[in-house]
Amino acid sequence: MRIIKLNAIDSTNSYLKQLSMEEALVDNTIVVANYQTQGRGQMGTVWQSEGSKNLMFSVLKDVSWLHADKGFYISMVTALSIIKALERFSIPKLRIKWPNDILSENMKVCGILIENVIKQNQLNSTIIGIGLNVNQTGFSNLPKASSLRLISGQVFVLDELMLEIVAQLTEYVDALKAGKYQEIKHAYEKLLFRKDKPSTFKDAEGSMFSGFIKSVSNSGNLQVLLEDNVVKEFDLKEISLLY
Repeated sequence: MRIIKLNAIDSTNSYLKQLSMEEALVDNTIVVANYQTQGRGQMGTVWQSEGSKNLMFSVLKDVSWLHADKGFYISMVTALSIIKALERFSIPKLRIKWPNDILSENMKVCGILIENVIKQNQLNSTIIGIGLNVNQTGFSNLPKASSLRLISGQVFVLDELMLEIVAQLTEYVDALKAGKYQEIKHAYEKLLFRKDKPSTFKDAEGSMFSGFIKSVSNSGNLQVLLEDNVVKEFDLKEISLLY
C-alpha cells in the first residue's frame, strides 16, 4: 500500500489517473486530499465538501483479471466494502441507493466514482473515488445529505475510516477474484434502498412512473417491476429513483 496525502487537489481521481499514466503503480495506491476543488460524482455531478472534515480519497486496484463485462461488480464490492466498514463504526440503517450512493437513515453520506482504465480492450485497473461525509455538520441546499457525525453524534478520525474501508475493499476484491459473483450480487441487492417497495422514478424525458426495485443485471442495469407485471431494465442515463 502506498498513500499519497495532498492538502488540496482538483480531484483525487484525476490525480491518480494521471499518475497511473506516468508510472507503474502498486495495487492499493491511495491518494487522499484535505480538500477537493473539483470533486466529481456520477454523471458529472459536483461533490461538495468542507476542507479537512470529510474523507476524500481514491484508490487504484489491479483488475486485469476481471472480464470487461463484469465491470459493475467493482461498484458492487466498493459499496459493500463501505457499508461493512461503516458497520464497524456503528453507523445505523445503511443502504445502497442504486447504483452506488451510500445512505444511512435514508440520508446520503457517501458517493462513489469509479473510472476503469482499459488497455487494448482489456480491463487493466480501476480507480475508485470515495467521498464520505464524516465530521461536516452543515449541508446548504442539500436536504438529503448528512454525515457520520450528524447521524451518530461522534467525531471520527478520517485515517481510521479510510484504512478500514481499504481493508474491506481488499477482502471483497479477493472474493471477486475467487469468482464469488453470485454471493456478491446477492449481498448488494439485499442492501438496495427501497427494494421491493413501491417507488417513484423519473425517466430521461422527465416523466414519472411507479414500480418496485427487484434486482440488478450483471452489467448494473436496474430491474424494475412495472404496473403491468413486466420487469424492465434501465441504465443510469434512463432513470433516477426519487425519494
